[in-house]
Amino acid sequence: MKFNEGVLKMSKLLVVIDYQKDFVDGALGFEKAATLEQGIYNKVSQYLKEGHKVLFTYDTHHKEYLQTREGKNLPVLHCLKGTEGHELYGSLKEFVNADNTLHYEKEGFGIAPKDMLKLAEELGEDIKEIELVGVVTNICVISNLVMFQSQYRNADVIVDASLCASFDESLHEKALDVAIGLQAKVINR
Repeated sequence: MKFNEGVLKMSKLLVVIDYQKDFVDGALGFEKAATLEQGIYNKVSQYLKEGHKVLFTYDTHHKEYLQTREGKNLPVLHCLKGTEGHELYGSLKEFVNADNTLHYEKEGFGIAPKDMLKLAEELGEDIKEIELVGVVTNICVISNLVMFQSQYRNADVIVDASLCASFDESLHEKALDVAIGLQAKVINR
């Protein structure tokens, strides 16, 4: 894992969680996810313009997915590595090779603890603000919030509610309540 070349400044990080084709208009797509594209694109562009870091996570599965614990509980093949469904959705593909970006393939809801240590080396320990956007609020967004909060104990963790979504609006709202309970700041709710 290495950041694409570029000049990094300040200590802000934007984490775009699993904004992939299969979650927008593919195997697990849902209408609300499609409405996030322009807002996420604009936020990524702004972070990069200001010289901040952006991390894209990818839900990543393989052909044996249906034999995993997750696959047994959610028996829908999705985000298979090497397929179109695994790719960033729509205009966000523009950022695949952008400066100041890092792309991380995770094989579970949240970044694995051992990988979080590696990411922290790449990101640096001086991160003071971490903002999360993406899908699915009550699964991967909240899981990654916990991971970043555990690694960066003194950073402000922010969830932009207007740029997160779930297939179930009540679970989206409950996850935002949990985020607040975990001392994250929820904006644009």
